[in-house]
Amino acid sequence: MAAANPAKTLQDELTCSICLEYFKDPVSLDCDHNFCRACITPFWEGLATNVSCPQCRVTFPQKNLRLNRQLRNVVEAARELRLSSGREPETEGLCEKHKEPLKLFCKEDEIPICLVCDRSKEHRAHTVIPAEEAAEEFKENIQAHLKTLREEREKLLGFKVSGEKRSQEYLRNTQTERQKIVLEFQQLRQFLEEQEQLLLAQLEKLDKEIVKIQNENVSKVSEEIFHLSNLISEMEGKCQKPVTELLQDIRSSLSRSVKGKFQQPEEISPKLELRLSDFSQKTVALMETLRKFKDTLPSALETKRGGSLGTFRQVNVTLDPDTAHPELILSEDWKRVRWGDMQQRLPNTPERFDTETCVLGCEGFTSGRHCWEVEVGAGLLWAVGVARESVGRKGWISFSPEGGIWAVQRWGGQFQALSSPVAPLPLSRVPSRIRVCLDCDRGQVTFIDAGDEAPIFTFPPGSVPGGRIRPWLWVWDRDTRLRLCP
Repeated sequence: MAAANPAKTLQDELTCSICLEYFKDPVSLDCDHNFCRACITPFWEGLATNVSCPQCRVTFPQKNLRLNRQLRNVVEAARELRLSSGREPETEGLCEKHKEPLKLFCKEDEIPICLVCDRSKEHRAHTVIPAEEAAEEFKENIQAHLKTLREEREKLLGFKVSGEKRSQEYLRNTQTERQKIVLEFQQLRQFLEEQEQLLLAQLEKLDKEIVKIQNENVSKVSEEIFHLSNLISEMEGKCQKPVTELLQDIRSSLSRSVKGKFQQPEEISPKLELRLSDFSQKTVALMETLRKFKDTLPSALETKRGGSLGTFRQVNVTLDPDTAHPELILSEDWKRVRWGDMQQRLPNTPERFDTETCVLGCEGFTSGRHCWEVEVGAGLLWAVGVARESVGRKGWISFSPEGGIWAVQRWGGQFQALSSPVAPLPLSRVPSRIRVCLDCDRGQVTFIDAGDEAPIFTFPPGSVPGGRIRPWLWVWDRDTRLRLCP
């Protein structure tokens, strides 16, 4: 094989890899690759940090262009040499077969050939032109392609810059919204605290007035009781005396007994009762307003994000006994499932799971938005989710979207999403009741902690393909009791 052409090697070293022409004002990067300043500058346009070399793709934390004076001088010398010789440095190699210069180009085979090759049987019937002429033609094609590529690069750089600007604008908008939310909720909390203190102060004032009236009534009643007790003792003693003493001052004694008739204590004033009733009505109205606000707030936030969980239709789901593994025990209402002590004798139909202890719901969904809740209790080995109608029933099956299952599971002390790969879920607590939200139209499944409405995990839109989708449960220990909530 012929040795590398020194002239061609020199030309490659003096050529910019971006414009494919001799270097103009060459600059060096930190990776020691060289480029024309006019070529590398637009390539990095819009970037302040983390710029990369177009040739080796090495990334630098900041721009650093060093003028390569030595390379510039060599390029100028090569350019003057080319002008004085009137042609490019000799770049053609030698024919490997005939050891002759490759001065011709075969259009059919698209390879350079020598004069001997041109006269050979292999190329005799082919169209052959001088290598310089072919090079000029290809240079024109290359320049046309270069123009297109540069235009595409400029477009991509424009898209990159505009995309970064849009992202920064979106981030500024989200920061503004964040500040608004923090401020509004601070004001709301302050308002609620003020209302709480006001209502409690009014209640305390009413308490004091009620206690005051009660104490006054008790004092009066006690005095009346003492007075009546004395009269009763006097009258009982009078009855025990002889006739002469009994009749003595009898009218005076009877008169005192009439004057000592019991006086009714003062009742709580109608004005106080009216104040208490008015306070109760105001409290009920305030609580009702807050309750409505609490109920509508999650729906409003979800609608702003593009989808409202409040629009999901709650469905009454039951378990399909024809699909249940023989070791699973279903309740009579087909709402509960647990792992039994022994395998039941059930027909091994195509619908029944025979290896994995799973069960499907009777209901299937092909469109719309549906949700249901599953009470999971304190079991350590279980999974809750949805599955395709065509999910495998025989042998070991893959608990993953590839296997036709979208679910979350508890595996001992871990709580996981059965994605690909399995994703650990760092929850502050394991939920006792899970809401499954199936959006057939968007191909999406969302799991929510039904206790505090906190999101658990979402399989993104398009994750669940079309077709009939059914509820799916898996039980793997005897302490687990899963229940479909009504």
